[in-house]
Amino acid sequence: MALPTLSEEQRKQALEKAAAARRARSELLEGVKTGATTVESVLKRADTDEIVKKTKVTQLLKALPGYGPAKVTQLLEQAQIAENRKLGGLGERQRKALLDAVG
Repeated sequence: MALPTLSEEQRKQALEKAAAARRARSELLEGVKTGATTVESVLKRADTDEIVKKTKVTQLLKALPGYGPAKVTQLLEQAQIAENRKLGGLGERQRKALLDAVG
């Protein structure tokens, strides 16, 4: 499928929208990293916030203090969550398993 041809104005708007999304996601993950935001509150926000909904579970977990790639992979396997799963795509069982694991 061919990509649509965008005018300069449309391209500029798309780039600004993408940059705003990256900033918002970065602020969210920084809040998790510093402890200002909990995993539970992030999961609740995933129901309504598009930026949070499109954030990968691995990004959220790696932002937690003490969670590196190996620990995140192990946790995802235990909770039966695919590595590329986004927060908006988690089911209730998976959300509960995440919350139980990160306590």
